[in-house]
Amino acid sequence: MNSSKPGPRPGPRLAARAVILHDDRLLLVNAWPEGAGSVLWCAPGGGVERGASIPDNLAREVHEECGLHIAVGLPCLVNEFHDPQGTFHQVEVFFRCTITGGTLSDDWQDPEHIVHARRFFSRAEVQELHLKPDSLKRLAWEDGFAYDPLESLVK
Repeated sequence: MNSSKPGPRPGPRLAARAVILHDDRLLLVNAWPEGAGSVLWCAPGGGVERGASIPDNLAREVHEECGLHIAVGLPCLVNEFHDPQGTFHQVEVFFRCTITGGTLSDDWQDPEHIVHARRFFSRAEVQELHLKPDSLKRLAWEDGFAYDPLESLVK
């Protein structure tokens, strides 16, 4: 008799992301290691670590990924995604943010070497990008709050 059962699935990972409009352009990052072949763009941010508030985590992540200092405003979107064939499930809280210091530079190196490209995109350019979540293409330029239901992880 085999009594081994699969272990418990890990709970969802919590992440925070910044919606930063500057001169009516949206800041996005490509967070796949260079050479990984993904053209997927996303808002800067990342996993929330214990012992610091979600806004403090977000400010740290944006500085690490982009070299910018930000003021974190109100949440505007909650998004969930998962890997249907695996155990990955992430809940992301997007906050409206403003830049308070720093300059975006191609020379900036993210300490984890995950983000290799960062730039501002016009609304028209954003419409042509492979961007997740899909609702960010519209929501970044609108007021209000939205919830994006569970979607599958994509590259």
